[in-house]
Amino acid sequence: MKKAPTREGPRTNEAIDSEKIQLINAEGDNIGVVALEEGIAQAVEAGLDLVEISPNADPPVCKILDYGKYKYQAQKKAAEARKKQRTVEVKEIKMRPNIDVHDYDVKMRSMVRFFEEGDKVKVTLRFRGREMAHQDLGMDLLKRVREDTVELAKVELEPKLEGRQMIMVLAPR
Repeated sequence: MKKAPTREGPRTNEAIDSEKIQLINAEGDNIGVVALEEGIAQAVEAGLDLVEISPNADPPVCKILDYGKYKYQAQKKAAEARKKQRTVEVKEIKMRPNIDVHDYDVKMRSMVRFFEEGDKVKVTLRFRGREMAHQDLGMDLLKRVREDTVELAKVELEPKLEGRQMIMVLAPR
């Protein structure tokens, strides 16, 4: 058995499957509850389409309008919404427990820039060799990062050790 193709968007004209409809004319005036045939006749008389605006209402609300123009406006609105939305990226900053002051400052400037752009920052602290014996140094460094970014960011994931690296995730305020 072959399924009927599903249509995108609201039903129009003969595709509306209700005997009675709540009709709104082209000027936006509420005509009231009428028979579907009468609504289609008024739409044809106006040279426009009968479009089902609110299908779940009882009776369904239908409006007389230019369906092509309506679809175009909806497309433009969706494109505008897509253009305005922004995906939040997770940027990674890698450090070592015995990082130099200047290197630390450079990393902090990068972090500030990421927060201003609205991105999250994952701070990864990598331990090598015997540095694993001094995890407290790494924890102190991550606390220092947290304190230096307290006005710009909030901690989303507390510092935790995963294998040979300590990770903390910060999100912009």
